[in-house]
Amino acid sequence: MILHDWVLSPNCYKVRLMAALSGQDLTLRAVNLYPEREHLSDEYLALNPAGTLPILEDGDLVLGESAAILAWLGEGWLGQGKAEAARVQAWLSFAERLNATAGRARNIDMLGVPGSLSEAQKGGRACLRELELALSDRRMEGGTFLVGDGPTIADIACFPHVMLAPDGGLTLAPYPSIRLWTRAVRALPGFVEMPGIHRLHELSPEPEMETELR
Repeated sequence: MILHDWVLSPNCYKVRLMAALSGQDLTLRAVNLYPEREHLSDEYLALNPAGTLPILEDGDLVLGESAAILAWLGEGWLGQGKAEAARVQAWLSFAERLNATAGRARNIDMLGVPGSLSEAQKGGRACLRELELALSDRRMEGGTFLVGDGPTIADIACFPHVMLAPDGGLTLAPYPSIRLWTRAVRALPGFVEMPGIHRLHELSPEPEMETELR
């Protein structure tokens, strides 16, 4: 399988992470997103007319949406039964909202993409509050991950955007349930890092903090 990849993209990273966690090999082909904008070349638009990354090639199959790629790679990570599968799909939609808010704040603040940083941050905070409440409920139920008894593609879809939120000026300090969840993901066998997202053993223990939903 070939992954057309940009190392700083959270959407590309979630594909690399899913492959690593599920023990699948990827051949990475780096795309010069900045400054060359190679993803908009005729060659890449022929693969993915949307002009976005990641792009996965698996034989004759070409996928250009990260959620579809996660579903393709994540056999056994889709939830158990109809109800869990539906909840996983809901979290995949939530991951798109994270990308459009916290992810956009990162792009504006870190990469100089045009847009309103304050509006993107406002939306990102709303998403983080929503995620914190959901994970707090899961903890009350004895759960660690977003859906069911173990990790699913829902966790992999949301994880990069949350971990990189501080790059857009969104602190994770007020969200203890989110921080516990991110540690659980980083503790999964086969976890791989990207710039800005480190392995669990590189982190010192952090104190428990009260939830402050601002």
